Amino acid sequence: MSQQVIGVENCASEPIRIPGGIQPHGALLVADPGSFRLLQISANATEILGPEFALGADLRRLIGPEVETWFGSEDASFQRTISLRDRLFAIVAHLTPQGGIFEFEPVSAAELASLEALNPRLRRLADNIVKLESVRELAQAAAREIRRISGFNRVLVYSFDPEWHGTVIAEDGDGVLPSYLDLRFPASDIPAQARELYRLNPIRLIPSASYVPAPLVPPLSPVDGQPLDLSFAALRSVSPVHLEYMRNMGTLASMSMSILVEEKLWGLISCHNAEPRQLAPQIRAACDFAAKLVALRVGAVERGAHAAQRIRLKQVETDLVARLARADDIETGLVQEARLWLSVADAQGAAIVAGEQVHGVGTTPSEAEIREIADWLRSEPRPDTFATDFLAQDMPGAERFAPVASGLIAASISQLHSRLVLWFRPEVIRTVTWGGDPHKPVIAAPGDRLRPRTSFGEWQEQVRNRARPWSRAEVESAEDFRNALINFVLLRAEEQAALTDQLERSNRELEAFSYSVSHDLRAPFRHIVGYAELLRDRVTNLDDKSRHYLGSITEAALAAGQLVDDLLAFSQLGRASIASTRVDMRKLVDEVRRALEPDMQGRNIVWEVDDLPPAWGDASLLRQALSNLIENAVKYSRGADPARIVISGVANPAETVYSIADNGVGFDMTYVDKLFGVFQRLHRAEDFEGTGIGLALTKRVIDRHGGWIRAEGKINHGAIFTFALPRGNGERGRV
Repeated sequence: MSQQVIGVENCASEPIRIPGGIQPHGALLVADPGSFRLLQISANATEILGPEFALGADLRRLIGPEVETWFGSEDASFQRTISLRDRLFAIVAHLTPQGGIFEFEPVSAAELASLEALNPRLRRLADNIVKLESVRELAQAAAREIRRISGFNRVLVYSFDPEWHGTVIAEDGDGVLPSYLDLRFPASDIPAQARELYRLNPIRLIPSASYVPAPLVPPLSPVDGQPLDLSFAALRSVSPVHLEYMRNMGTLASMSMSILVEEKLWGLISCHNAEPRQLAPQIRAACDFAAKLVALRVGAVERGAHAAQRIRLKQVETDLVARLARADDIETGLVQEARLWLSVADAQGAAIVAGEQVHGVGTTPSEAEIREIADWLRSEPRPDTFATDFLAQDMPGAERFAPVASGLIAASISQLHSRLVLWFRPEVIRTVTWGGDPHKPVIAAPGDRLRPRTSFGEWQEQVRNRARPWSRAEVESAEDFRNALINFVLLRAEEQAALTDQLERSNRELEAFSYSVSHDLRAPFRHIVGYAELLRDRVTNLDDKSRHYLGSITEAALAAGQLVDDLLAFSQLGRASIASTRVDMRKLVDEVRRALEPDMQGRNIVWEVDDLPPAWGDASLLRQALSNLIENAVKYSRGADPARIVISGVANPAETVYSIADNGVGFDMTYVDKLFGVFQRLHRAEDFEGTGIGLALTKRVIDRHGGWIRAEGKINHGAIFTFALPRGNGERGRV
């Protein structure tokens, strides 16, 4: 017969809450909470309780009228011990929408007598664990005491990891069953729905792994026609797969208590016995109470450790933010404070990505790989603070840099500018010892039910591409630091906005002052020139030195007047509005060349002017900018013979780029940053005339058009000025 491979996870679809039957060591009754008439019974009820416990019987007449008061507690559940037909029964009951569910389990007088010894044991456990600060020590104390209370051959304490694999962190046994201490059991052993049931119903006993279930009669609830929900029933029948799992493990009886920390399933206390073993409900309740004591202490220990780590990391964060406040910018500040930056999340590497700029410290992937990580993070919506210790599982191709970045915390501090702060942890290669091969499939014959794994021997696996997990405190620290950075960025933005407002106001005041002064100075300089010329014409007998003095006065006044005119033009440019149209740049160049013809008399100038593409802007302002650039090319190539001036242009999809090149005196690129400043000159005024405002005015024209300008030069090898203008909306993309 052929076989097929079936994954254990398929048992997650089993109807474990509505199995339709119970374990036969007890009997179950479902009564109407108003009339107490029996609606459903387990098939073994009359055998265990007596023939009078039949469908339709009144439960009040069977066990007494006091049953009417039993459902008076807030949680609508109770536990009692009663005598029926000279037998003692422990009754556990709870109320459901389908009726009151009553579970009867036989108990002996000896068992009840033994309950007196439980209180001292529980008190001793409580006294002991309150002194323990280690979770493993707590678990070991619990395993030891619960085995004494329950009498099982072996008691294990599991803790679950984030992927729901369970690791045995404590064990107490008598040697009958093998030790599983420190072994890991795969999440598939306890499917998700079973884990949820452990959370809701924290204790479960299976006295015998070989039992035959007692079905419910009738199979469906008369209240709603649905299978009876036995989620909270202690006698609930369990999955046949789990029973076979127990037998394969060599345990014929088991009991499990959930360890719930902050209402989440933290782990399990699992009791195993090589032979069937029944335990009275009262003893089970004592074991459950012990598990709850352990859960409370585990929660307290973990909260204490978390709080201590949070306080330490908060101090690091506060110190780092204070230092960043004194830095020129976030990127520089973080790099300067690398140790604190890494300590925020106890990482080995960190990086900040701002657009395409990457700044890293410590052990990190390459810049290209960091950009790749940033692109992946931006590729789809993710939490503002994303954390993983298994990046290779989340990000395709991340195994390439797993040795330095298997763990990642990523915090987004700006969506607008695509700013990300990243922390990295390297790969930690470790060997995990499983209780059997977790990857081994279940083999089943066609048509047969699922089969659990049969091997529980030690099976080792080398785990790669994983980092040391980030603690909750470390992730929260990164989140807090992210929020602090956002507040810091917003504060800087507000300060920048306030400074911008002040600068704009000051700029307007300076422009107004400059305009006023320039305008008012024009007339006095004209008067100086005029009176100097009148004096020279009126006094004819001046000697040569006096005439030289008058000439110097005239030249100085003319130069000052030109400077005033240039300042006036510069100040007016900041106030003038731009009327953008399509501009014929070749026509503007020709107009500028004609205007400069007097300055080119006697010069040998070779012009190379391309068929320039049109521009989009203010024609009069662009003419002024071109005039300054071309006039400079003519002026500074005065010593070249022939002088060569090349004017070219090219249209790109988003902008049009123009350049004016000459073979003149050039300039030293060391001082290129000064070139476009007001009154900045790279050559002596005695060698080349000018006021030092022309290039500043040109840059302002280009800036106001939303473009850019740059210069390149080499001494005695000429200069080239390149500027770009954005294309008009109707021209974008057309080349």
